[in-house]
Amino acid sequence: MAEEFNTEGMLDMFLFESGQLLEKLESIVLDNKDADGFDEAAINEIFRIMHTIKGSSGIMMYTNISTISHKLEDIFYFLRESQPEHVPHEELTGYILDVSDFIQGELQKIQDGEEPDGDEKDLVGQLEAFLKKIKGNGGTVQKHEEPEEKEKAYIPAQQYYIPPVATENSRFYRIRITYEPGTEMSNIRAYTAVYSLKEIAEDLLYTPDDIITNENSGDVILAEGFLMYVQAQATKEDILKLIDTSSCVNNIDIQECSAEEFLVGFEPSQAEGTTEEKGKETGNSEGGIIIEAAEEGSSAAGKHSEDPKPGDYVIKSKEPGKPKKMAKEQNQAAKQSFISVNVEKMDLLMDLIGELVIAEAVVLQNPDLKVPGLDLTNFQKAAAQLSKTTTELQDAIMAMRMMPLTNTFQKMNRIVFDASRKLGKDIDLEVVGENTEVDKNIIEHISDPLMHLIRNSVDHGIETREERQQTDKPQRGKITLEAKNEGGKVWIIVKDDGKGLNKHKIYEKACQNGIADRSMEAYTDREIYSFITLPGFSTKEKVTELSGRGVGMDVVVKNIQAIGGSLDIESEEGKGSTMTLKIPLTLAIIDGIILGSAGSTFVVETGAVKEFVRVTEDMMVYEPNGDEYIMIRGTCFPVVRLNRHFHLQGGGESVEDGIMAVLEHEEKQVCVFVDELVGEQEIVVKPIPSYIKKVKGISGCTQLGDGSIALILDTGGLV
Repeated sequence: MAEEFNTEGMLDMFLFESGQLLEKLESIVLDNKDADGFDEAAINEIFRIMHTIKGSSGIMMYTNISTISHKLEDIFYFLRESQPEHVPHEELTGYILDVSDFIQGELQKIQDGEEPDGDEKDLVGQLEAFLKKIKGNGGTVQKHEEPEEKEKAYIPAQQYYIPPVATENSRFYRIRITYEPGTEMSNIRAYTAVYSLKEIAEDLLYTPDDIITNENSGDVILAEGFLMYVQAQATKEDILKLIDTSSCVNNIDIQECSAEEFLVGFEPSQAEGTTEEKGKETGNSEGGIIIEAAEEGSSAAGKHSEDPKPGDYVIKSKEPGKPKKMAKEQNQAAKQSFISVNVEKMDLLMDLIGELVIAEAVVLQNPDLKVPGLDLTNFQKAAAQLSKTTTELQDAIMAMRMMPLTNTFQKMNRIVFDASRKLGKDIDLEVVGENTEVDKNIIEHISDPLMHLIRNSVDHGIETREERQQTDKPQRGKITLEAKNEGGKVWIIVKDDGKGLNKHKIYEKACQNGIADRSMEAYTDREIYSFITLPGFSTKEKVTELSGRGVGMDVVVKNIQAIGGSLDIESEEGKGSTMTLKIPLTLAIIDGIILGSAGSTFVVETGAVKEFVRVTEDMMVYEPNGDEYIMIRGTCFPVVRLNRHFHLQGGGESVEDGIMAVLEHEEKQVCVFVDELVGEQEIVVKPIPSYIKKVKGISGCTQLGDGSIALILDTGGLV
């Protein structure tokens, strides 16, 4: 069977869905980390997750993942069935996270094209020992193993089959699942549905019956749906809870039926004979039924053959047992339709939208349109429609790229949990605004910086239990991770109630490193705090696993600045610190204002411009060293002349012949003097080619409507 099964093309789906399941697993564990134990809903969900990963990794022939998943599944099978009273919750939580880390590491190897060769034996041994321990504390349960294979016999068609007998409280259901058109791996999704019902089903039949051995069965499922017949001691609602409704499912139709309908509706062709005979004929000379050889005096129970012939029944049977315990009621999320798309295709589409925006500007600003006497009435109408459609298309692709910060924030929860355990600290993480959405590329850039900030709060910020008791603080420290939209940007705030930053100690260290060249009073608190973001700067005297090596905060700032963001640091000694990341919503297309200076064209992001001011000479202040300042409504601003700053020939020298643009960056302002204000335009941000040396004050370039290239000003660099 393994030789026939083709895993090519299924790998991406396996990696994606396994990753989603592991994220869900960690979320459940961390939500229950401070509880006395897992409730019934959590136990059922963890069992189901490990059961699914075990099955899918077994299909993909990743033995170590399947083995370790099976062992953790055994533990939760025991917890679910036996419900022992005494289970070491903290120890169990650690084992679950160890299993999650092991599988995550193996998935990363697979994604990198390597062989998943991790040795699971030690961890499996620990899980086995833990299972024996809790069995000793909480009773026994029937061993969770596959039933012993009995001798099988193949009975050709025209023979008889004894239909299942309805036990007390059992019901028969006909289930048809249809999937969204174009759904990939629909046969594997159907396989997941089958296995989700295995634990409650007394009999389970399905068609197509070769969903594992035949990859083309997915086409049949998309065209006709996936049909199952189930006998179980459960309600429709119980069955629906077990079937995953999020994996591109279009509809799930569950209808109760009789025992006769259970078989008649599933037969390959119209049956012949009557139910008064020994059984019911299949009426298909090419087909047959695979059953287990029955002991003398007993009825034969149907079982699915690994290699059924065309027209065979597919039957799963087990002895009726006690009614299945169901998880407690949970809110069902609204059903949505999804389609998985490779992110590279999304990036390509975004690039094409950018080129379309440029092409639109080229058309609408074509110099030929400025010929006197042209009647452009119809053109203007068409141009307005084009602009409207382009804007809507741009908004649509941006919405497709926007992703909530939920998963990123969830990872921070795990970091706090692990780090606080290693350091022996009690820390709670409060998450606010995790549904805030940003561009996917932005999320990829902020994960590492956010991790550094969280670890710094755990290690540097939050005190030990003893230190908090001495300062009358709550024994449990608190870190707040918040995201919100503010002024066209996303603010991500990491706040802790720890000991805060010691500005005197930071200043002394800065003096030792030759960074500070003024007295402490000449610096603002924010300027002193910013010293900790410089390379190699650390006041940590003891090197730990988490920090103290003089690296980290400089990486944070570099990564944030690379995407046009900034980091603000606020602190109050003894009370805590607040780190605020301010990042753009997207990196691709921004609103910009076009400025002209000395015959060159520059673009500045609209959000960075506070105002434009016409000035007179009496507002200017000239210093002997050449520095210039301007007084605007009683406030003094430094002046940067773009033509001088970039060594351009020409350009106006009199401030009365040009215009001042007041720009702001991190609450600091500067006036930029230019010759003219050209206009406003959506611009597509392009990186400066690598062969051109990085120029301070320039962050990128773009193409304007007339085909010319304009440089994008970096406000932070100018400030």
